[in-house]
Amino acid sequence: MTHPTIAITMGDPAGIGPEVIMKALAHPDAQKNCNALVIGDANRLRQAGKICGLSLQVDSLSDARDANFASKAVQCVDLNIVPDDLPFGKMSPIAGEAAYRFIEKAVQIVQAGIAQGICTAPLSKEALHAAGHKFPGHTEMLAHLTGTPEVSMMLVSPKLRVIHVTTHIGLIDAIAKIEPGLVERVISRGHEVLVRAGIKNPKIGVCAINPHAGENGLFGRGEEAEKITPAVEACQRKGWDVRGPLPADTLFFLAGRGDFDMVVAMYHDQGHGPIKVLGLEAGVNITVGLPVIRTSVDHGTAFDIAGKGIADERSLIEALRQAVELAPKPVVAAV
Repeated sequence: MTHPTIAITMGDPAGIGPEVIMKALAHPDAQKNCNALVIGDANRLRQAGKICGLSLQVDSLSDARDANFASKAVQCVDLNIVPDDLPFGKMSPIAGEAAYRFIEKAVQIVQAGIAQGICTAPLSKEALHAAGHKFPGHTEMLAHLTGTPEVSMMLVSPKLRVIHVTTHIGLIDAIAKIEPGLVERVISRGHEVLVRAGIKNPKIGVCAINPHAGENGLFGRGEEAEKITPAVEACQRKGWDVRGPLPADTLFFLAGRGDFDMVVAMYHDQGHGPIKVLGLEAGVNITVGLPVIRTSVDHGTAFDIAGKGIADERSLIEALRQAVELAPKPVVAAV
């Protein structure tokens, strides 16, 4: 058995993506269990390496199949589309176009069987839109590129895993979108990922929408009974350990101390808030439901510090570790 190859997309080249990639891959054990293949711009990586004071070299590849993972140099499939004078820290449609192209190429490489997973550095939604790609973010773009009708966002930290029923829509729209079938599908996707990660019978807690889980109709308009309870009961009939709907504040406390393996959040901020309180440097974003494993840092492009060499690489290191853990392991046939 060989190590899986993980395609690391450079993200927005004007953000901190190039820096955190170079800093992460400079760690001695960064590629201990995987082959890291960066999809981006080789010159931009070299610039970032100099900014960070690293001696790490970068090999420029025109074909992913030419990667030499025995080399100590960073292996980069070089799209060569980032101008050398592109400034760090400024939104640019040129950078937005590049970020899209990096993701597109990574999907092609995985679909060709060259890599087994994707790990993404952050992109700018504003730059992406300025380049004409009207996606709310990585998750929706990857779903489009792989022809996947529905995916879920899972955030992972050392103490907490959270999967979201809705993400990048307004709160009123989120409540309207939530329905038993969607909730059940999200629970199922999360359950599958946990089992794949080695948790045989995961304990899953499901958040309510309203304070105190509606307090038997005192708060809200019966959303818990109408939208969530049927999904929980359907999962319980499968023999799964699923409980809820539970008050979110209590559930996150219980999950944080280890009573649950995963929390199902109903909307964006309900799930993101607790994860980010625990620290961005350890957070990982996993897209669940794609035909390919995809993990990501749980932070943005940080234009305010881009190009200064001070960006924290720990989230990318953890995202790479999670990608390796969840990716199918390639097996070399006997000869």
